[in-house]
Amino acid sequence: MGEAVSVIPVVSYARISVDTARDGHGVEDQHKVNAETAVRLGWTIVHRYTDNDLSAAKAGVLRPDFETMVKSLKAGHLPDGQPVRGVIVVADDRLARRAGDYERFVDALTYEEGRLYADAKGSKNLYSEDVESMGLFGVVISKMEVRKMQRRARRSHRARAEMGIPVGGKRPFGWQVDKLTLEPEEAAWLAKGAREVIAGRSMHSILREWRDADVRTINGKAWASRSLKLAMWNPRLCGWRKHNGELVRDANGVPVVGRWEPIITSKEWMAIDAIFSARVGPRVKADGTVADYRTPSYLLTGILRCGKPGGDGRICNSPLRAAVRPDLSGGYLYQCPSREMGGCGGTGRNGAKIDEFITEAVLSKLEERVGAVQVETRWAGEGELDRLTRKQRKLLQAWQKDQISDELFFPENQRMESRVKQLREDRTRHVLNQQRAAEVTGDVRGRWNSGRLDLAQKRALIREALHAVVVLPVGGGGRRPFNPDLLVPKWRD
Repeated sequence: MGEAVSVIPVVSYARISVDTARDGHGVEDQHKVNAETAVRLGWTIVHRYTDNDLSAAKAGVLRPDFETMVKSLKAGHLPDGQPVRGVIVVADDRLARRAGDYERFVDALTYEEGRLYADAKGSKNLYSEDVESMGLFGVVISKMEVRKMQRRARRSHRARAEMGIPVGGKRPFGWQVDKLTLEPEEAAWLAKGAREVIAGRSMHSILREWRDADVRTINGKAWASRSLKLAMWNPRLCGWRKHNGELVRDANGVPVVGRWEPIITSKEWMAIDAIFSARVGPRVKADGTVADYRTPSYLLTGILRCGKPGGDGRICNSPLRAAVRPDLSGGYLYQCPSREMGGCGGTGRNGAKIDEFITEAVLSKLEERVGAVQVETRWAGEGELDRLTRKQRKLLQAWQKDQISDELFFPENQRMESRVKQLREDRTRHVLNQQRAAEVTGDVRGRWNSGRLDLAQKRALIREALHAVVVLPVGGGGRRPFNPDLLVPKWRD
């Protein structure tokens, strides 16, 4: 490139992964390498970009500083107007591990003639097709290595599961630090609770007893209904384990027995599994309506979406959550989760006012559709579901009485479980459609305002009319004057 010039403005880019951080090499070390390279080449660093602990290999990960750097390169200057004529990175694989990202970077850098690029080894001419091709090839190799490591990790995890070996993480409640030996007092509580569930005692009653006795989780916290249910439903109690949501089984379909001490028998856990499985997701009630065990406490939770744009121009799109705010009229706020929880934390609006506006918009839209909805006929799968459910119950009873072997029970039960799950999901969809159609064709506004619709039914009607509502940010949370123009409903056809 000829003799180094005394002042050539360039930017420095560093990325540090979790693995690198564990090795003790921080962002400061990477910037130091870049600074030494700049001095050696006679270039001047005018800005530093860093994406800390953000993988360059995953498609869904947004690296804000990388995206900002690409924009500045293409523009030829920083947001404050300071010119930029090149980039220094520690190494190509710290810059990009996806071919698309590398190509966008090269396009931005070479948008004008004379741009410079260097890593710790020295300067490189990205205007040369050979150099660009080698860089792209290096990105592909790097991506292949990442995938190899991910596959090895998954195989190792699966192999440990199939051998019944405990994996990393904190000790489970009921076992000691080695995850194999029982912790007597905790195990006794689990055994007692599990057998009471089988006997018909409610989870609420068991939870109240545990709280009164000050039984704590391994983190020292009071038990919640969800955490207690998950502890009771964990196949670890009988010596089994799940991997990716399925029981780990051998070639014959029989669950693999782990190396830890069990708390209850496999037959007892299967009874618990049958009880809890019947309660998962929406439930069809006797009157033909649908109840949802997981109905949120607020009308538009999960329906509202954050519309704040990010550095790349795309909106955040995270579901807004409700939070109690006594200082607001209505007492609650819909807000975007923090960055640590997967959102941007940049949008917050008065919950009661949004509920009121969207309710009126939805009711008006549904009233327009009256007469256009036809109630469907009776669901055709009722007979098959009833037959399979009775057959599965008899099979379980026969196995629990040792009338059939494991080798006969587990494969057949697994096949029936899969089909029953499909049928239940189909029935729920069918009945939900009927329920929605009935609500829409009647006096929906009268029933809504009279209090005859519960929260689950109201949410079902809203989802009948809307895909989502995008909430555009105004700043200041719920304290700014309410502006309905900043709510963008996405209507269903």
